[in-house]
Amino acid sequence: MPTPTRKRGRPKEERRTGARKKSSSPLLGKEVNYVLQLSAADTELLKRYQGVLVQGAAGFAETSYNYLFDNPDIADVLYAFERDGGNIGELVRAMLGHKLGLLSGDIDEAVTQQSEQIGRAHYRRGVKPVWTLGAYRLFLDHLQQLVATDPQIAHEDRDAVESALIKMIFRDLAVMTEAYWRAAIDQLTDQRDELGAEQSLAGELLSNIPQLLWTVDIESNSISYASPGTRAFCRQELEAPIPCFYRIYGSERERVLTAWQQVIDNESVQLELRLCAEDNDDQTDRWFRMAFYPMANRRGRVLRVHCLMEDITDMHTDRERLEQLSTQDEITGLANRALWYDRLSSALAVARRNPGASVAVMVLDINQFKMYNDSLGQQAGDELLRQIARRLQRVLRDTDTLARLGSDEFGIVLPFLQDAERAVERVAGEVINALRAPFSHEQRELCLSSAIGISVYPQHGEDANALANHADRAMYRAKWNSVPYLFYEADLVPSSATEHLQFSGQLHGALERQEFELHYQPKIDLASGEIRGAEALLRWQHPQQGLVLPTRFIAVAEQLGMIAPITDWVLDTALQQSKLWSAGGKPMPISVNVSARSFQSPGLVGSIRDALERAGLEGSSLEIEVTEATLMADLEEGARTLDSLSELGVSIAIDDFGTGYSSLSYLKRLPIHTLKIDQSFLEDMANNPRDVAVVRSIIELGHNLDCQVVAEGVEDEIIRQRLQDLGCDLVQGFHISKPLPNEGFGEWLSHARH
Repeated sequence: MPTPTRKRGRPKEERRTGARKKSSSPLLGKEVNYVLQLSAADTELLKRYQGVLVQGAAGFAETSYNYLFDNPDIADVLYAFERDGGNIGELVRAMLGHKLGLLSGDIDEAVTQQSEQIGRAHYRRGVKPVWTLGAYRLFLDHLQQLVATDPQIAHEDRDAVESALIKMIFRDLAVMTEAYWRAAIDQLTDQRDELGAEQSLAGELLSNIPQLLWTVDIESNSISYASPGTRAFCRQELEAPIPCFYRIYGSERERVLTAWQQVIDNESVQLELRLCAEDNDDQTDRWFRMAFYPMANRRGRVLRVHCLMEDITDMHTDRERLEQLSTQDEITGLANRALWYDRLSSALAVARRNPGASVAVMVLDINQFKMYNDSLGQQAGDELLRQIARRLQRVLRDTDTLARLGSDEFGIVLPFLQDAERAVERVAGEVINALRAPFSHEQRELCLSSAIGISVYPQHGEDANALANHADRAMYRAKWNSVPYLFYEADLVPSSATEHLQFSGQLHGALERQEFELHYQPKIDLASGEIRGAEALLRWQHPQQGLVLPTRFIAVAEQLGMIAPITDWVLDTALQQSKLWSAGGKPMPISVNVSARSFQSPGLVGSIRDALERAGLEGSSLEIEVTEATLMADLEEGARTLDSLSELGVSIAIDDFGTGYSSLSYLKRLPIHTLKIDQSFLEDMANNPRDVAVVRSIIELGHNLDCQVVAEGVEDEIIRQRLQDLGCDLVQGFHISKPLPNEGFGEWLSHARH
């Protein structure tokens, strides 16, 4: 079915280079003539009777119209042609004109090219060759009837005329059909070339990405595509569904197979695996994250699976480091406070299921440690702690838990006890004997003594917090009374000032005598250099000893029940000072540290609300800092307190972050706004890549949780610059300014260039 010819635009590749030529054959017409045995006698005969053969054109035109529009598929093509701006009437007349032109008998190259153009136009318009065949069948029927009945055709020429007509029609059909398929081949070739170029570009891109990608065809259970990186990584023949399955450790392979079954069930799966080094060489094993994404049909049947594998060794190492920090004391390698609480809670759960079983808790404090640490230096103090830990481990059972709870404080959990008091006294005696022999450091002998507090489940408490607190109180009593160890006694209340630490009597009345004062240390935005607030630090102006830091008297204030009024004074004083500084036009948010006992007080939220009202400030002017130890002592109650503070608009900062707890999950579910990196991680950043990695991980963790990160204890420009490079938000420390009284801080503000 011929259509009007239209010049076709060349494909993009040809337009770019001018190199592509449409496939054609100038010898096609001659070849068809030879095959059909179309001779000059045939063409002469047609020319002689051309006038007779075209007489029935009007009748055939009506037949052609009916044929075209009776077929819905052909009609759709014609209507599409019309929507594109074509004229169906002109189209049909052109089709008829081409057919009638065959009756002239012309078979020169121009006629052949016209037939080829019609064939290509048919392909472009979606006209199927079989439709053309049907149109020519009708045309041939019309001509055969005309040849057989028209008296103008000599009887002896009828067979020859019919044969010549059949040859001409077959010739035209052959040329158009050949051109039709050549057009199809040209288009496929163009698409192949473009696809090849795109695939080449995609291959270049994929070869430069670190992830490994491959696709598994489920029907054939074979890998239909593998990125260059995948092939380079696996080296050997790729086997479905996991190309590097042989490098997965045997204990992990079952987990991979289970995951693959989930994928077959149309579930996306991700998992982390450790792959052994190839060829069992000396290379280090690597960790990878594998992800499988099934592609299913409408019925949910998985046809193929897109797979991704990404090297996460560095991330896994950093995460292990953070997890180690959260469960293990970095100096001694012992459990830290959080893990100790977890083990204590587990031991209590077992004891509750076994009537008559007891659990003992021991808190041990080293009396002379601070003296040695201050005089010999931190390195000597750390080594001394490690020696103490090794000696204590030797006297404990494998089922016991030894932890470093703080600076020079150790905790011991003794589970599965029957005669608890006798067993604990024996262990206490062994601990004392283990520490009695002198320790050594650089050919010096260091002598230590200890104070041990003991509590026993169920006599002295039912839960981990109560038992730990009671053992801690017993330890302080042992320390104050200079005895090796004491059990907790609930009814024993100190009756005189001499039974307290040296400050206990002098703390009474310190508020009334106005001996407390606040010093302020600025926080600086590393990106802009601007001041973003200040931390209020409590100091006691002692009549005899001068300025005393809170580490020396807060515990005593908590024991005496004085921590609440001191906290109220700190809040009032800090907020009033913040209001004065903010009056100059630049807000000055204030951070206030809250001790463990204050944080656990049910009246803390009310006290903070009242202090804000008295100062006439919004909650956004205040940030409360609590340590991880304080928060984790009672996480559920602590969460309620933080939620209440957050409702007031008060920000929450976790102080000394990174010194460790067994789970970081609390960060996700609590309204925490700031993480403060502990100074211990900054001290050797310039020389220790591991410290840099830890600090970077904490900063990234904080930012991923939408928290700002503050580094405290910044002592020099090198550390400040390194923190800025790592993306830390704020810094404070002596390099910026030491803590200053309010007058000194105000003067510093007026001269600061930040």
